[in-house]
Amino acid sequence: MNAGHGVEEMLRRRFPEVAIVKGGAELAKAFDECDLLLHGSGPSLVAQKDVARWHEKTGKPFGVCGITLPDPNEATIGVLNEAKFVFFRDSVSLQAAKDKGCRAPVMAFGPDGAFAADVRDDAKAEAFLAAHGLEEGKFLCCIPRYRHTPYWRIPEKKRARDEAKAARNDEMKEHDHAPLRAAIEAVVRQTDHKVMLCPEDMTQMRIGKEMLYDPLPAAAKKRVVWREGYWLTDEAISTYVRSAGIFGNEMHSPIMGIGNGVPAIVCRFAEQTSKGIMWRDIGLGDWLFDHDKDEPAQKLTPAALALASDHAAAKEKALAARDRVRALQKAMIAEVANHLPR
Repeated sequence: MNAGHGVEEMLRRRFPEVAIVKGGAELAKAFDECDLLLHGSGPSLVAQKDVARWHEKTGKPFGVCGITLPDPNEATIGVLNEAKFVFFRDSVSLQAAKDKGCRAPVMAFGPDGAFAADVRDDAKAEAFLAAHGLEEGKFLCCIPRYRHTPYWRIPEKKRARDEAKAARNDEMKEHDHAPLRAAIEAVVRQTDHKVMLCPEDMTQMRIGKEMLYDPLPAAAKKRVVWREGYWLTDEAISTYVRSAGIFGNEMHSPIMGIGNGVPAIVCRFAEQTSKGIMWRDIGLGDWLFDHDKDEPAQKLTPAALALASDHAAAKEKALAARDRVRALQKAMIAEVANHLPR
């Protein structure tokens, strides 16, 4: 496991009894001692080779919780057919797997694991909010995103620039952020709320400034805070729970928001596969907008305004979705327990 930039320390604080295995003898020992392999949420069967290795070397059970499977190939279906259970984080993926011949004994909708994220760093969050004049319950969080994450801008990723993806990003960045800017301007003009521009990955501070903050009128900028530096999940969640809600082009911050009872609007596009459909699956279809259609341009602004102007109703809706997710995740964990020694 690679968990740099303070991530490992954050995980150890929250889960002091969990071993973090990084390969070699530690991994061999884990293969020998563990009774079950559990693959967590992701945009595919991300660790397919590792899961197949576990199955071949140990013969012990494995299962999958909360993945998207946009276009499963024969090899992926072959691995999943050996699983004791497979939970898909959106209904489109579940149906796609069935159509491609997946026949695991248990196959069902199971929400993304990030809904259960509860790490906190209240001190850092409170300090940042105080320093930037953001009052609890009186600001919305807005998150930008390119169509394709430009990993080539993150030095440690050591990725070559992908010219086709970069071109697509440039082509669509105004189209995908103009509705967010319109919503930001409406919120700061028509309500007493401010807006905080937040990153979900290390490339998003730059596009947030370029496409959301810099083009705003001077009057609007006075009520908008651009977060220049990156943060870890614990500070992010501690910030989200102090906000009136979240909107933008990302998925996992809204997931963590709903998991903590925070209203959250998702704007999606084709490059994000079908994972956004989980918003419909948990009863939040009217908080899901598609940049490849007309909804964000036409409907995002009134939806964002409603988070600020009728927060009680928005909060009630978020809590209902959270409770539905918790019930589904409880069922997933019960299935995990079925395959552990008693």
